[in-house]
Amino acid sequence: METITTQKITVKDLEKLQRIGRQTFKETFSEFNSEANMRNYLDEVFSKEKLMAELEEKNSEFYFATLKDEVIGYLKVNYGDAQTEIKDSKALEIERIYVSKEFHGKSVGQLLYDKAIEIGLQKKVVYVWLGVWEENLRAIHFYKKNGFVEFDKHIFKLGDDEQTDIMMKLEL
Repeated sequence: METITTQKITVKDLEKLQRIGRQTFKETFSEFNSEANMRNYLDEVFSKEKLMAELEEKNSEFYFATLKDEVIGYLKVNYGDAQTEIKDSKALEIERIYVSKEFHGKSVGQLLYDKAIEIGLQKKVVYVWLGVWEENLRAIHFYKKNGFVEFDKHIFKLGDDEQTDIMMKLEL
């Protein structure tokens, strides 16, 4: 099989990021949410304006996973005050790891995850944290396998639906 690589995303990659972001979020969550809530969420979170602001945030980094020239997944990490909740200077947040459904089980998520841990080590953070939907058992299993433990819960709103995310962390 061809080698899957990671590459840092810049503002010139905005449309590719928008495309993979919408596609993977939809593949992951559409069967569990109403069409209206999904459409509104995708329009808001993956709008060009919102993504451009995220790409320009100095304390966030995005990476694509690519196979040949095809984007098959992506990673978003935050540190410092760009973190969505815990604004701890000694922490790194994995905000998103998404992989195209056809590449599930092919270690793409692990490659992106490893990139996040590498960034955490470079930044000398003490721990890495994330939030994962309580119904996303595949992701929870993946993070537990990688040594993450649950430490809290928070509410994630998708349209008018309140969902519970499990907060997990890994001491580095």
